Amino acid sequence: MKRTTFIAAAALLLGVVWSGQAQAESAPGCTRVTQIGKTGYIGDHGQKWASVKQFKGCGKNWAYIYTWDSVHGGGAPYTPEMIIIEKWGSVDSREPYGHAGQKSGRYRQQELWSSGTDTLDTCTSAYAEWNSGAMTYRARTDIRC
Repeated sequence: MKRTTFIAAAALLLGVVWSGQAQAESAPGCTRVTQIGKTGYIGDHGQKWASVKQFKGCGKNWAYIYTWDSVHGGGAPYTPEMIIIEKWGSVDSREPYGHAGQKSGRYRQQELWSSGTDTLDTCTSAYAEWNSGAMTYRARTDIRC
């Protein structure tokens, strides 16, 4: 039974194409946000299932992960395990020196926002971990200073 469930989930995820994206309208407690930096993607073998973005608004940074409608509506098992703002010394840093705003998601939660962080004067990226039921995928946006 487990193998059948895994094969069905994998087939569904591999069949997902570029459709199903959505634009965020507002962060929790902040009605107007603007995306900063490039979008990161969760996916495998050329397929994309979720997008990771970083926003600024209301004097804060926000990280955001959205699982595409085609995956969510198809009934695929997934969990957005974590979304976070990473702090970097510069765009050339090899790894972040800190994290802020971490939030954990629930099973099949389609969108997940980090807490707003007071990091607009810091180099930051959005980082997410997304579990397909069989594997955990990681993605981040580019670093913005």
